[in-house]
Amino acid sequence: MPSTRRPAAEKTPALRPAERGDRARPLRVLVFSTLYPNAIHPHHGVFVENRLRALIDRGGFEAQVIAPVPWFPSTHPRWGAYADYAAVPRREVRHGIPVFHPRYPVLPKIGMTLAPLLMAGALWPGMERLLAEGPAPDVIDAHYAYPDGVAAAVLARRLNKPLVITARGTDISVIPQYRLPRRMIVWAAGQAAAMVAVCKALKDEMVAIGIAEGAITVLRNGVDLGVFQPLDRAQARRSLDLAEEGPLIASVGHLIERKGHHLVIEALAALIKGPLPTLRLVIAGEGPERDRLEDLAKDLGVAARVRFLGRVPHEGLSAVYSAADALVLASSREGWANVLLESMACGTPVVASNIWGTPEVVTTPAAGVLLKERSAEAIAQSVAGLLAAPPPRVATRAYAERFSWDETASGLAALFSRVSGRPVPVSGQPAVSPARVGS
Repeated sequence: MPSTRRPAAEKTPALRPAERGDRARPLRVLVFSTLYPNAIHPHHGVFVENRLRALIDRGGFEAQVIAPVPWFPSTHPRWGAYADYAAVPRREVRHGIPVFHPRYPVLPKIGMTLAPLLMAGALWPGMERLLAEGPAPDVIDAHYAYPDGVAAAVLARRLNKPLVITARGTDISVIPQYRLPRRMIVWAAGQAAAMVAVCKALKDEMVAIGIAEGAITVLRNGVDLGVFQPLDRAQARRSLDLAEEGPLIASVGHLIERKGHHLVIEALAALIKGPLPTLRLVIAGEGPERDRLEDLAKDLGVAARVRFLGRVPHEGLSAVYSAADALVLASSREGWANVLLESMACGTPVVASNIWGTPEVVTTPAAGVLLKERSAEAIAQSVAGLLAAPPPRVATRAYAERFSWDETASGLAALFSRVSGRPVPVSGQPAVSPARVGS
C-alpha cells in the first residue's frame, strides 16, 4: 500500500446542499471499532464507549456506532465461547446511542494479514446504505490501529470522509512486529486526517514505526468519577463475602499470562511468610489461565488466601477496589491501564509495572508505587512498603479527580472540528443519530 498522505483537500468532505449554511447543527461522528460493548459482552471495550459518552455529554455532537463482530453460524455449544458472537444483536441502543453490529469473516491462524481487507469488504455494503439513508457523518472515529484502523482507512477513502484513528496498546506495541501489518498501519495513518495515542509512550512508539509525529495527538483515557468512588471498606468487603479485618490486595484483569496474576500470587506467598502473615488476595476476571492460577495457589500453599471472583460487572468493580488496601497490576504490556485510575478513584492506591503509559498515571505517592522490576520479589517489597505507610484515601481520590473525561472530551471536540472543517460545537443538549445501517 502507498505510504504517502492524501492531500488535505481530499480529507475535508464537501457539504451537501441541504447542509450549506447549517453549520450550527451538531457535528456527526461515526465510531468504527470492534472494541465496543454489546448486549452479550457488555464490558468489552467499555473505555471506547465511555469516551464517546463523554463527548456527547459535552454537547454539540451526535453519534452512531458500527461495532463489527466476527461471523459465526450459530449459538450452538459446539462453538464454545465463539458462539457468543452469533448471539450479539444486529442492532441495539446503548445509553441512547444507536449501535450496529455487522458481521465480518475471520480466518483463524492464516487470516491476520487479510483481516483488514476482509473486514472492509464485508462492511462496505452497509456503509454505502449509511450514506444513502443519511445523514452522513462529518468524521469517522476508528479505534485500534489494526485491523480496525486499516479497514476504516479503506472505507473512509471510498466515502471521502475524514478519519481519526486511536491507537490503544498492542496494536502498536506488538502487531507492528509483523512486517505486512506494520506497513498497513503506517499506510492507514497516512490516509487518516489525524492519529490519537492514549499516552505519550505510545506516541513515541508510533513515531518509531514510521508515523509522522505531527499527525499524532495524545488524548488519554479518563475515569468515570461517578461510577468509581470510595465505598466504606468494611461494607465493600461484606458485599464480596470477605472477612472485614486484615490487609487485602486486589488484582484485576483478564486471566492471561501478560496480566501477571501469577506474579501477584507468588508475591502473596512471600508476604505471608514475611511481614504480612494475614494478607489476602482477590482476583477479579476470567480467562484461560484460571485453572493454572488456581493450581499455582495450591502449590504455593496460599489457596485459602486467594479468592477468585470471576467476571465482575464493570460497575461492580468499585466494591473490589474499595475493599482492597492496594491494587496490584503486574502487566507486561499496557497502553493506558484503566484499572489504575478506577482504583485510585475509589481511594485505593496501586502497585504497578513501570511500562508504557503507566508512569504517566502513577506520578505521585498519593497514586501508589511503580515497580522497580516486573517480578514477584519486587511486588512483595512494594506491597509491604505501601501497606506500611499508605496514602490517605482522600488524597488518592483527589489525585484521580484530575483524570476526569472532561479534558479528553474537549481535546477530542477540537480535533474533530479541525479535521471536519466545522466549528467547535457549543455545549448544549446531547444528541444521537437516527441513521440506519445495514447489517
